[in-house]
Amino acid sequence: MVEKKSDIQELKHKARRYSIKEGIFATAKGAFGDSFISPLAIQINSSNSLIFLLSSISGLLGPLSQMFSSRLIEKYSRKKIVMKSVFLETLMWLPLIAVAVLFYFGIVKNFLPLALFLTFSFYVIFANISGPAWFSWMGDLVDEEYRGRWFAKRNLIHGFVAVVLAISAAFFLDFFETKNLLMAGYVILFSLAFISRFISWRIFKKQYEPKIKLEKGYYFSFSEFLFMAPKTNFGKFAIFRAFLGFACAVTEPLLAIYLLRYLDFQYKQYMIVIYAGTIFSLLVMSLWGKFADRYGNYRTMKLTAFFIPLIPVLWIFSSSPMYMIFVPSVISGIAWAGFNLAASNFIYDNVRQEKRGIVVAYYNVLVGIGVFLGAGLGAILIKYLEITFIEPVFFIFILGTVLRILVMVFGISHLKEKRKIKKFNQKHYLRNLILKDAKPALIEEVHQIMAIKKYIWEN
Repeated sequence: MVEKKSDIQELKHKARRYSIKEGIFATAKGAFGDSFISPLAIQINSSNSLIFLLSSISGLLGPLSQMFSSRLIEKYSRKKIVMKSVFLETLMWLPLIAVAVLFYFGIVKNFLPLALFLTFSFYVIFANISGPAWFSWMGDLVDEEYRGRWFAKRNLIHGFVAVVLAISAAFFLDFFETKNLLMAGYVILFSLAFISRFISWRIFKKQYEPKIKLEKGYYFSFSEFLFMAPKTNFGKFAIFRAFLGFACAVTEPLLAIYLLRYLDFQYKQYMIVIYAGTIFSLLVMSLWGKFADRYGNYRTMKLTAFFIPLIPVLWIFSSSPMYMIFVPSVISGIAWAGFNLAASNFIYDNVRQEKRGIVVAYYNVLVGIGVFLGAGLGAILIKYLEITFIEPVFFIFILGTVLRILVMVFGISHLKEKRKIKKFNQKHYLRNLILKDAKPALIEEVHQIMAIKKYIWEN
C-alpha cells in the first residue's frame, strides 16, 4: 500500500514529537550518569592521566564503532539498529553501578579505576553504534527549510532538562556526602540513568522510520574518503573538525580535574559552573537557529569561531565560582550553541541522503582520532610536565587556547556554504539583532522555557 504524502508528513510530525520525548529521557540519562563519570573516577582515586584517558578513549572507540556500524544500514532498518544499540548501552549502567557499590564496601578498591575505565569503554562502544543510523533517520524526519529552527527547539528542550537535572543531582550528591554515603548517592544516580535510558529505548519503538533507498555504488571505503577529503567541501570540514577536536581535547578533560581536585569545589559548585554555559546557550538557541536558516551554517560557524579559542585561557584568571559562571561559561555557552547547531546541520547540507550514515561515521572517526590524540597529549602533559615559571595546569589551558586559534584561523576559511541563503550584511544584521531581533528572541526563549515546563509535566 502506497502511503499518501499527507500521511507521511503526519507520521513525520508524530515521529519528531516522539524524538523530543525520547531525547528528554536520554538527556536525563546523561544528567544523572554521564556527567558524573569523571567525578566518580576522581572519587575512587583514579590518576589524572586515567581521567584524561576516559576522554581520549571515548573520542576514539565511539567513532571506530560507528565506522563498523555504518554498513549495518544495508542489512537492517535504522530503527532496529538504534534500538539494539540503545538496549546494550542501557545494560552497561549495571556494572558502572557495581563499581560504586564495590568501592563503598572496600572490595578490590585498587582495581576499580581500571574496572571503571574498561566498563566505560564498552559503554562508549554501545552508545555510538547507533550514531550513523540515528543521524540518517533524523535527517529524513526534518525538512531542510526549517532544520535549524527545529533542532534549535529540540536542543532548547533537552538543554533545559539537562541543566535542571544535573544541578539537582549535584545538590543530591553533596547531601549524601555530608552523610558519609557518597557512593550510595552514585548508586542512586546511576540507577536513575539506567531507568531513563530504558524509557527512551521504549519510546524508540513508537517512532516512525521513513523508508530509505540505498543506490547502487553508494558505499565507499574510509581510505577513499580520506583521499577525496581535501578536494571536497565536506571533506575539508571533516579535517577542520578533526583538528578542532584535537585542540579542544587537550584541555576539556582538565576542567573536571581543575575544579574538583585543584580548587576543591563541591559537586554543586562544579555542576553549576559546568552547566552555566548550557543555561546561557538556551537563551540564544532560537536566535542561532533563525540565523543559520537565514544566513547559512558556514556563516554561523565563522561567527562563533572568534570566541571559542578564548574559552580555555579564561578559566585561569580567577578561581571565583561567580567569575567562572559569568565569564568563561557565558562565552562558552553562547559560542558552542551556535557552532554545534551549525556544524550538525552543515553535514545535512553537504551529504546526500543515502550516504549520510556512512559519511557521518567516517567524519566521526576523523574527529575521534583528533580527540584521542589531543586528550593523549593532555594526559602526557599533566603527568610529566615540570615547569616552574607557571602552574602546569595554567600552561595547558594557555596551550589549548593557542591551538584553537591556529585551527580556527587556518581551517574555517577553506569552507563554503552550499545552501542558498540570504546575503549577509554585517552592519545591517547587527543593527537588527540589537534593535529588533534580540529582545523578541530572548522573550520567545523565556516563553518557550515556560512552555517546556508545561510540556514535560503533561507528557
